[in-house]
Amino acid sequence: MSRTLLRQPLFRLLAINLAAGICLAMLLIGGLMWVNPGHLRELILADASPGTAFGLLLFGFVITFGSAAMGSAVMAMGTDWRGGDRGKRIPAGLGLQPIPVRAESTARVMQRHRRLQG
Repeated sequence: MSRTLLRQPLFRLLAINLAAGICLAMLLIGGLMWVNPGHLRELILADASPGTAFGLLLFGFVITFGSAAMGSAVMAMGTDWRGGDRGKRIPAGLGLQPIPVRAESTARVMQRHRRLQG
């Protein structure tokens, strides 16, 4: 089962980016403990169960950074990073003209709707 799941490109993409988010979360927690902003490290270590505090902090950061990394990877799936076709531009001198379109006001649309209903 796991071999067939790892062969799926979307699952592999999500798993790799989740791992990147987990690494970033652990790196951030390590940086927070090293910098000790607002005596956060001392506050956590002075608790009766510092493992719970670290676990909850890590869980929140993993959810945040893992989902951000996975979401950005999914949104960037259609982007060609190799510098391929960047889209076709229409030359300016082709004589393209805008077409005027008549738009009805909301009041007219509502009047017509009432006439059809009533």
